[in-house]
Amino acid sequence: MPTDINPQEFAGLFETFVHSAWRLEVRGRYASDEDDPAYGQWLRGETPQWDLTTPYARTIRHQIGGGARVERARILDTPPTTGQLYLLAHGQKNELLGEDVRCLSRSSAHRLNLPNADFWIFDDRQVALLHFDDEDCLLGATVIEEPDGVGRYRRAGALARRHAIPYRAYAIPRRVCADPGRPRGL
Repeated sequence: MPTDINPQEFAGLFETFVHSAWRLEVRGRYASDEDDPAYGQWLRGETPQWDLTTPYARTIRHQIGGGARVERARILDTPPTTGQLYLLAHGQKNELLGEDVRCLSRSSAHRLNLPNADFWIFDDRQVALLHFDDEDCLLGATVIEEPDGVGRYRRAGALARRHAIPYRAYAIPRRVCADPGRPRGL
């Protein structure tokens, strides 16, 4: 039976996985990114100073240091939104934590029939389907542990992994963005 959890309970899932955590990111924007001082630095065209001491960063570094894998695939629009361009830059922080970050175009995601929802898969046995409000703030998640439901997301994750490319190789033309006013020089 799926279980709804709040953002704090969701954050706790990162402390309990053992082998792997994998995410599909499909949104054009995440409000929480805009609260990070690094976002403002990036928006002004400065080099972001990544905070590797946040609770998430400490937890992920600990998990990866213990032998776990953390991976994600980011779906990008054509042209990408400002939020998605920031996520490409943020890939550097994810990489510093030890994560493997890959990207896939939205058209490829549609062609592959990937879910149009953010989710994490923990240890190939638990899915956290993320819920956001109209302002792109995380509301919580629905945890799925039923094998058929988990299997559906695992298959989607396998497809995304097979077709996504490393974030550093994802070519974004300079001065192309769906949002006016985005930083130049990316």
